[in-house]
Amino acid sequence: MAYQSPVSPGYSWYEDSVEDRPTYPVLDGDRRADVVIVGGGFTGLSAAAHLAKAGIDVTLVEAHRFGDGASGRNGGQLGTGQRAWAEELEAELGFTRAKALFDLAEEAKAHLLDFAAMNHIDIDYLPGQMSVAHKKRYVKSYEAHAAIIRNRFGYEHITFMDARETAERLGSTRYFGGVRDTGTGHIHPMKLAIGTARVAAEAGAHLFENTRATGISASGGKARVATEKGTIIAEKALIAVNAYGGDLEPVSAAHVMPIGSFIGATVPLGEDSPVLPGFEAVDDSRFVVRYFRRTRDGRLLFGGREIYSTTEPAGIRNAISRQIAEIYPALKDIEITHAWGGYVGITMPRRPFVREVMPNIISAGGYSGHGVMLSNFVGKLYAETVAGNRDRLRLFEELKIPPFPGGRLLRAPLLFLALNWYALRDRL
Repeated sequence: MAYQSPVSPGYSWYEDSVEDRPTYPVLDGDRRADVVIVGGGFTGLSAAAHLAKAGIDVTLVEAHRFGDGASGRNGGQLGTGQRAWAEELEAELGFTRAKALFDLAEEAKAHLLDFAAMNHIDIDYLPGQMSVAHKKRYVKSYEAHAAIIRNRFGYEHITFMDARETAERLGSTRYFGGVRDTGTGHIHPMKLAIGTARVAAEAGAHLFENTRATGISASGGKARVATEKGTIIAEKALIAVNAYGGDLEPVSAAHVMPIGSFIGATVPLGEDSPVLPGFEAVDDSRFVVRYFRRTRDGRLLFGGREIYSTTEPAGIRNAISRQIAEIYPALKDIEITHAWGGYVGITMPRRPFVREVMPNIISAGGYSGHGVMLSNFVGKLYAETVAGNRDRLRLFEELKIPPFPGGRLLRAPLLFLALNWYALRDRL
């Protein structure tokens, strides 16, 4: 039987398609370290790898297996810039800060690809991404966006697509135009998680799976992480649990909300399929975004059903099948071999949440659907911070991220109502 994550619904094609997924021990006993990390996703594993390579004694604990959360189950798209378009950030933050955040994201993209190449991690990288308009009235904003990014932010890889070009490149007439980005692409996220854990372990990081953190505190200038079978005492700590933190740390929980996003993988479409002939990734203009791509072996991976709670939905396959058929009617009866979900962390303004929540304890998450690229880099920036250079991490720390309204009891229902209103607007 295929492996199923105990924290996310459904069997993942990513898990089934990796040849080797090493296991790591359970923590049994107390430990001391320079840095303790809670969370074995992209942020935590990247931080552990960079810290260990710098000679820092680091211990990382993960409640389940590395990659069981969003880091091993997401859409795999890298994107460009931050979650919000650069011109939107400029309108709020000014050009200097917007450009700095854009450049930081470009460095994050290059870092991910360079890290994988230097450490011989085959992440199934395929180039190209298209962002497309599902309503005709949105097309002009996509055309303006391409011009702004090229001319004002100096990014030359993006071009506008009219309806004809969009239809040719997607193999569908469902969309009205968009932009094509040849400076980014998509990956196999589970392979990156597995490879990053290997790099961290080989560099000397102490990695523990199936070790749930039951509490975290700061006292006497030390960080303390309690687990079921031991306590880790360290000089510094990184909380990197993103959407899976629960009540571990209240400040993070108030600012980062879990949403469920669900994906289906079809059988390989065949070399002569008109669907995405260039094997590029796609995201669309819906608030409840649909995202899809072709894998290296020709499958269509399609994501697009979101829920705003941590309740497992029924009928993932049927929901994904209906959405595929809306865009590709010829695939209405295509076999979906795998259907799965995972929970990603969002913030109110859809920007990363990075904050020192207790003395010497930093929490990072809330990448809001842009985490494949940004989370890995935030791990690197955290390692820089431990080494004494906090300037670049501070660009994220200074972002204004308000808590979700409603407190612990009401914030999830309020978010559910608000975001379902936006989902309704997508259909109007």
